[in-house]
Amino acid sequence: MQKQLSEIWIYPIKSLAGIRVEQATVLEKGLEHDRRFMLIDADNRFITQREHPELTLFDTEIIGNWLRVTHRATKQVIDLELYPQQEVPAIPATIWNDTVSVFEVNPRISEWFSNELKFSCRLMHFPEKNKRPVDSAYAINNEQVSLADGYPFLIIGQASLDDLNTRLAEPVEIRRFRPNFVFTGGEPYEEDTWKDFSIGTVRFTGVKNCARCVLTTVDPATGTKGVEPLSTLSTYRRKNGKVYFGKNVVAIRFGIVKVADLINIGEHA
Repeated sequence: MQKQLSEIWIYPIKSLAGIRVEQATVLEKGLEHDRRFMLIDADNRFITQREHPELTLFDTEIIGNWLRVTHRATKQVIDLELYPQQEVPAIPATIWNDTVSVFEVNPRISEWFSNELKFSCRLMHFPEKNKRPVDSAYAINNEQVSLADGYPFLIIGQASLDDLNTRLAEPVEIRRFRPNFVFTGGEPYEEDTWKDFSIGTVRFTGVKNCARCVLTTVDPATGTKGVEPLSTLSTYRRKNGKVYFGKNVVAIRFGIVKVADLINIGEHA
């Protein structure tokens, strides 16, 4: 069955709501604008929905060269530059086991987030030139990654979500899993086996199946946390103590991908 790109998602600020787009530019670190910002706490550690599920209530929208953030509940809005100028010294911040060099976008913007979240935090930017290598055990050409958990891209088949939803009392949306790419066609979970493939003219390599965590149990519409779909996934997608759903990917050739691009699998894709 012909496989086709059906959805493209970017997440400008790590762990906030994503943006569904019709096309995107593939860069080494990930899709353009994908996870180039993140919130950090007083210890300079990254903040995510794992501990703060209410982060999903912040909607994001790109308007020209600006990123608009709107809190869905309070209706408060703030705009920031997509490419902020670094006017303060960079600082080291931690994301999992990595230390990255980032800078605060603007104290006023950090204060806005702190007020909305009711705890102190700062919004940081990760410039394109700054380094963060992909895990060397899975790198192909010493790839870099943005502020995503570990890899530049995540792809999931619509058939995989459909199969999962047949097992759930209440179906879930693909947003739970925060993919960059969703495709139609093919069999459930076949992306597990993908290595070399192309989307349109852009080439990728699948490097590691994606282990899932409690973030998938956060309802993106309400910010409330439950047990599904992780509980059900663990009954049939568990291996070596981890639950897998989706494929982590690096880019081999860059360019632009568009919804409806055909996907070809194989060494010479």
